[in-house]
Amino acid sequence: MCGRFTLTSNLNELQGRFGFLSEFTGLKSFEHGPEQGPRYNIAPTQQVLTVTNDGQKSGELMRWGLVPFWAKDLKVGARMINAVGETVATKPAFRTAFKKRRCLVLANGFYEWKTDGKRKLPNYIYPRNGEPMAFAGLWETWKSPKGEVVQSCTIITTEANPFIQTLHTRMPVILSDETQALWLDPLTEDPKNLEPLLIPAPVELLTSHRVSETVNSVKNQGPECIVPLSEETLGEETPGARLFS
Repeated sequence: MCGRFTLTSNLNELQGRFGFLSEFTGLKSFEHGPEQGPRYNIAPTQQVLTVTNDGQKSGELMRWGLVPFWAKDLKVGARMINAVGETVATKPAFRTAFKKRRCLVLANGFYEWKTDGKRKLPNYIYPRNGEPMAFAGLWETWKSPKGEVVQSCTIITTEANPFIQTLHTRMPVILSDETQALWLDPLTEDPKNLEPLLIPAPVELLTSHRVSETVNSVKNQGPECIVPLSEETLGEETPGARLFS
């Protein structure tokens, strides 16, 4: 799964890398608001930066955790931060978005926790070349009974490649430069053309290192979340830390 990730590149770098319009919804809050970058510990229900395409690529801030249009309230989204790639084309909550509302969710890296007895040990996973990457995502627009309009998204996962399997059985779908165009193509709706994109990233794409359990709390948002643990620190860690807060 993908339950926490980072976005540390600045807006100019992201625009150059993914080619979206500069005047996108939420630009001011992305640069100056509480969800501003760099962000080292993005959690579900927070705003994330996505790229959509309705004929031209646009950057959009969306709530992480897809809320179907038929949902009674936003709470549903907390259970839909990820969509399983093997069933996304048929599951009622995702199948229409899979055909018509696909997006990129931009990130620099993500976290995964390795089980060690009763402990969960956090690891930071990121591209070897240091460049930002694009997760395959879906998005929806939800309107509350009071008229509030919320755009939300989910990150699609697939089976882990051999590298990630040492940490977890699932991983986010990371789209290559070549597959991003097809994923965002508004004229492509046939699942037979899209499902082949939902595969594990090549082993050589990613690297990782152990990080402090500081990342377990969403209150901790600084660069210390991704700092590698030294061999000395690894030996001094004490068990029993709370997984998430």
